[in-house]
Amino acid sequence: MSDGVDVRLPDFPANWQHRHLLDLERLSAEEITVLLDVAEQLQAAFASTREKLTLLKGCTIANLFFENSTRTRNSFSLAAKRLGADTIEFSSGSSSVAKGETFIDTAKTIEAMDVDAVVVRHSAPGTPHLLARHLNCSVLNAGDGPHEHPTQGLLDILTIRQHRGDVRGLTVALVGDIAHSRTARSNIWGLKKLGAHVIVCGPATLVSRQWEKFGVEVAYNLDQILPRCDVLNLLRIQFERQATRPFPSVHEYALLYAMTAERMRRSRPQILIMAPGPINRGVEITPEVADGPHSVILQQVNNGIAIRMAALWLLVGRRPGVSA
Repeated sequence: MSDGVDVRLPDFPANWQHRHLLDLERLSAEEITVLLDVAEQLQAAFASTREKLTLLKGCTIANLFFENSTRTRNSFSLAAKRLGADTIEFSSGSSSVAKGETFIDTAKTIEAMDVDAVVVRHSAPGTPHLLARHLNCSVLNAGDGPHEHPTQGLLDILTIRQHRGDVRGLTVALVGDIAHSRTARSNIWGLKKLGAHVIVCGPATLVSRQWEKFGVEVAYNLDQILPRCDVLNLLRIQFERQATRPFPSVHEYALLYAMTAERMRRSRPQILIMAPGPINRGVEITPEVADGPHSVILQQVNNGIAIRMAALWLLVGRRPGVSA
């Protein structure tokens, strides 16, 4: 690190006991807050020098992605490197999986290369939980089908917290493809535990009344709920996970649910516009809103690195030989 710069690294929290980060469902509000606090501390520490930290020097993180990813994969890789760790980048198309090797055998082979943590994304729900039962290293869920995406939920909440100071009492609407969204599930668990009021909104074919069992409000008309919302998180329509089209046309969906300049004029003055990405301009959001002053979409991307730094350090930092 640069000489003469006071870099304040966080103390390892005594109340963090987890070896894996598989979901937000089983984390307490206190544990979620620990992740958020550590992320901000590591974000500030890196920003003060723009040099690699050494918290995970000598560690190796493996990224096992069985689905395409731009933001999450690169974010985890960059997070590991900023902590001083080495990375292994796995691609299923060019691996022995294509030759018939089982998923578990592939993961164990990677682990045998002295890997300290495995970051996994897979189309099958529960895949990270399966790995956690078979591997000795830490496992981080980077998205398992439509189940959960815990670090995405955390980075969304961190972004809200940085702009609003506290999540408690805010009304946050998740708009779009709730049925197939792992981001929605992680946001719901995290936001509810921290005291937010959550609304899920979209076409009835994508937003079931069953969500009310999770303690959230279900709505089908964006214009009706808009004046009450402090935050809108606009979710992509995941056509790749759908057997049939859930609405007549993309144009009709955009008319009913896209965030436009006209809808912005009817929103709260300090509303935050978020999207986990990739965004489809003209479908969930128009360009003037995506690039406008209320949009924090790019800050979400930046916060993703901080959240993943925090998750990696909290899971790996107490391993033998790692200075926490």
